[in-house]
Amino acid sequence: MHADRRPFLIGRNAIQAALRGFFAREDFIEVDTAVLQISPGNEAHLHAFATEALTTDGQKAPFYLHTSPEFACKKLLAAGEERISCFAHVYRNRERGPLHHPEFTMLEWYRAGESYESLMMDCVRILALAAETAKTEKLAYRGGETDPFAGPERVSVAEAFERHAGIDLLASVAANGSTDRDHLAAEMKHVGMRVADDDGWADLFSRVLVEKIEPHLGFGRITILYEYPVSEAALARPSMRDPRVAERFELYACGVELANGFGELTNAAEQRRRFEIEMAEKARVYGETYPLDEDFLAALSLMPEASGIALGFDRLVMLATGASRIDQVLWAPVAEYGR
Repeated sequence: MHADRRPFLIGRNAIQAALRGFFAREDFIEVDTAVLQISPGNEAHLHAFATEALTTDGQKAPFYLHTSPEFACKKLLAAGEERISCFAHVYRNRERGPLHHPEFTMLEWYRAGESYESLMMDCVRILALAAETAKTEKLAYRGGETDPFAGPERVSVAEAFERHAGIDLLASVAANGSTDRDHLAAEMKHVGMRVADDDGWADLFSRVLVEKIEPHLGFGRITILYEYPVSEAALARPSMRDPRVAERFELYACGVELANGFGELTNAAEQRRRFEIEMAEKARVYGETYPLDEDFLAALSLMPEASGIALGFDRLVMLATGASRIDQVLWAPVAEYGR
């Protein structure tokens, strides 16, 4: 099995070295953040691995393996760093499949004082560099192909809903960001989509995105899907153009989501409010919550305006090297469990 995977793994190393060179040339400082955190993150549908620390006298303290280095990176921005990058091993429970692994590598980078459009251009350059390094002219996955050297397609979430599902998404979002579940449900029923009685607005939004929109993204050329509704962007600031949407984008190639970028929210009170909403939803759906990181919330008052992004490095390697499963590009995958 290792011999079969080794070409993908050598490609992985080459791409990682190339990206480190890219960030060094752009004057980024590479940082290394702790895996153990007070809070693993506060998004309703992300699941963490829990553990505990013991003091020298045996007292217990709860900790989690982080789902992203985001909180730690933003604390570093608050401390005065301006351009940072990070290859971080991150951990997400309840995730395993061709594109998911319980432990994987997240590439995150942050630009203080720069817009999230700068991250979009970073992504275009990074995908081209990955393809060049892998000596390929295309990214490929399950029969789909993307030309990483072509100009990207930029489409707003609202435009994508109209184009691919025939739904006026923003008609169900108020100026203050609140959402109308019944309005979106009615539109979905009108176009023949399934709606369950206990579906919330976020559930309906996700169903349209997964079933009607994502299958069309990133074929032929990269797709940048931007301006998510504010309720679907807990860590992003509202758009100056339209308060119903946020400065959030996702990057797609071959129908695969590769990255998630933000114009970062720096209002601590608003961030706390959004986290509390996310944790209330997590309690409703899964019967559990995660603590808030008070140090992170305090750091937001010192953090400069910035943009930041998380890219699934293993997925990028898959598409550049032609691997069909994420475990083919991991040097030592986690053992199978739950069978």
